[in-house]
Amino acid sequence: MARRSMLRRGLGMLAWSLAGLLLFVVAVLVVFRFANPPTTAFIVAHQLEFSGDTVRQQWVRLSDISPWMPLAVVASEDQRFPEHWGVDVNAIKTAVADFRQGDGLRGASTITQQTAKNLFLWNGRSFARKALEAGLAVSLEAIWPKRRIMEVYLNVAEFDRGIYGVEAASQAYFGTSARHLTSGQAARLAAVLPNPKVFDAGSPSTYVWQRVNWIEGQMKQLSGLRYLEKVLAE
Repeated sequence: MARRSMLRRGLGMLAWSLAGLLLFVVAVLVVFRFANPPTTAFIVAHQLEFSGDTVRQQWVRLSDISPWMPLAVVASEDQRFPEHWGVDVNAIKTAVADFRQGDGLRGASTITQQTAKNLFLWNGRSFARKALEAGLAVSLEAIWPKRRIMEVYLNVAEFDRGIYGVEAASQAYFGTSARHLTSGQAARLAAVLPNPKVFDAGSPSTYVWQRVNWIEGQMKQLSGLRYLEKVLAE
């Protein structure tokens, strides 16, 4: 009886702890819907790994970013962004099927999942981390509008070592504000996002140029700037 009582008490404490953690996460997401995050998990990890290394990031509103940039990242990373609720189930099924056939566990992450990962999680390909990422992404979609998700994503995405956000990347690679990015420049920045520590938007490799050309083609196929008009409307 005593052991059963202790087990019941332990399960009760665990349930209350999980509920408290969930409420805390929801509260943070509500705050970040209106207030810009002061930092991210990825930036903190970078600062811990490269002590003293300069971090370049300048927050800008989505209205101060060229409309080509959201289109470029959607064309490159998540073409169903206007439709899904944070997780692309079809992409996940394909990734799991490939993994079972012996391929590596690839991302299949939506822009919402990448935003959640950059803000709160760590880099990696484990199922546990992917499950947390998916749960956070669904919560983000429930609390934030698509416009806010895109705004935060473009301000926290890593484009190179120590370069976070599209404004810092635009200044570093093109000497211009994110407001003035052309469609080609936006495609170059989007092309490095899958692996910013290897791909270079400043001196693109042949492979990166191929990605740039593919992204520009996808941008045209998605009906250009009209594709995101409704979902990103103020």
